[in-house]
Amino acid sequence: MSADKIAAPPNVLLSGIVGSTAYGLATEDSDVDRLGVFAAPTARLLGLHPVEQSIVSIKPDATFHEAGKFASLALKVNPTITELMWLPDDLYEVRDELGDNLIAVRRRFLSRAAVRNAYLGYATQQFRKLENRGDGSFSADTRKRTAKHARHLLRLLAQGLELFETGALTVRLENPGRYRDFGVRVAGGDLEAAAREIASAEHAFGGVRTPLPERPDEATAEAWLQEVRRAHYGMEAAWTP
Repeated sequence: MSADKIAAPPNVLLSGIVGSTAYGLATEDSDVDRLGVFAAPTARLLGLHPVEQSIVSIKPDATFHEAGKFASLALKVNPTITELMWLPDDLYEVRDELGDNLIAVRRRFLSRAAVRNAYLGYATQQFRKLENRGDGSFSADTRKRTAKHARHLLRLLAQGLELFETGALTVRLENPGRYRDFGVRVAGGDLEAAAREIASAEHAFGGVRTPLPERPDEATAEAWLQEVRRAHYGMEAAWTP
């Protein structure tokens, strides 16, 4: 589906295809997910009726966050937000100068505790969904959802550990078959396999050396955001997405 059919707001700085398609885990049932960053006119951030901070559409599925909200989520190393800054070049659909500048400082948003907490935290959420899946006598649709949760649990752990150990993120998985097989295995009833992966990752995060700083470089994040605000200062205050 072409990007011009997406219900995107004006002033998109960076957008691309994320999710299962980006990881190499898409199935015939998978949606194509898009994520982007847009800039609101600076004047609209100061008035009585500021713009929406997130604009979401479905069919096609797309989410756009205003630059300030995006920066805040990136400093927490939200995994979905983070992956937009590390996509392979062919998955970007919009990438203007300010988007390029964001990619250039993507490492500055990272910190040890935030990477560990975000990726382990989101993986644990997937595990809770697996625990609540029932007694095993569930439908084919439920098994599909269970396999999906398991795939993403393993992916979050692998990508989080890579980011923690190297300071870089590989969005497109090297061996997608490993994650698909794991999903089938867990959906078939081996919940303990998922529990072992969580425990192994917790141990690895505690022992691996990391180049990440204790705290993110908020000054650089602030400088990028102020650059966005200056660039959009004179825009129409009545702008509506």
